[in-house]
Amino acid sequence: MKRFALIGYPLGHTMSPPIHHRLFELSGLEAEYQVLQTPPEQFEALWPYLRKLDGFNVTLPYKQRILPFCAQLDETAARYQSVNTVDCKNGGSGYNTDCVGFLRSLPGARLEGEVLIAGAGGVGRMFAIEAARQGACVTLAVRPSGMDKALALQGEIVRSLPGALVRVTALDRLPGEEGCYQWLINATPVGMYPQTDAMPLDPSVLSRCKNVFDAIYNPAQTKLMHLAQRAGCQVTGGMSMLVWQAAQAHWHWYGAQFHEADVAILIREMEERL
Repeated sequence: MKRFALIGYPLGHTMSPPIHHRLFELSGLEAEYQVLQTPPEQFEALWPYLRKLDGFNVTLPYKQRILPFCAQLDETAARYQSVNTVDCKNGGSGYNTDCVGFLRSLPGARLEGEVLIAGAGGVGRMFAIEAARQGACVTLAVRPSGMDKALALQGEIVRSLPGALVRVTALDRLPGEEGCYQWLINATPVGMYPQTDAMPLDPSVLSRCKNVFDAIYNPAQTKLMHLAQRAGCQVTGGMSMLVWQAAQAHWHWYGAQFHEADVAILIREMEERL
């Protein structure tokens, strides 16, 4: 039997086990998937055990800390200096499947034109770089406390992608701006359970957005998504990205490929579990 696991701390909220168990069923692989809630002081001591597995996932706070333990990094892990999937063959290869999961989640619409991203932290950084790589004009909208991080990200993208267009603005200045956005992407935790009445930005901006992607998956429909639908936007929630990034991990581990229809059903099943 193949053996896989998730390492992180804390892990009481994780949806990974049911997602991966269903993916193993869909692929016909007999496998187990452990949840290894590992305090920081025990992280390095666990590495010999992890190496004996067939593969494992990595979540907070270890996505960067795992880097020196991997024998090699693929281009996604190297680009973001973040690993969420390790294939234990050949000394341990590190991957970042979040970016693949994000792009697979977008409902047929390309990341192009004007893209507004709320937040410039961990996942926001990935969203911004992927949007710039696709040729979009990126606007990073942040609170005052996140301005330095956003400006640093702007500089990083412009240096690595000559010709990229990246603006930085404050979230509270968006309602008065002109222009429309092909995409609004929420990369903040605002609106996550249990604070489900919160909004990451003023809802008036939604009338100028065509598509909305919210990285939050709990609740399945955030207040932002609800109001975006009422404003006529095409809306996608974070469960889609969570399931697709897991499916990509299975491809790295043992070459599994999944039909889009099966993944769509799995996304709905996981949303119902919430």
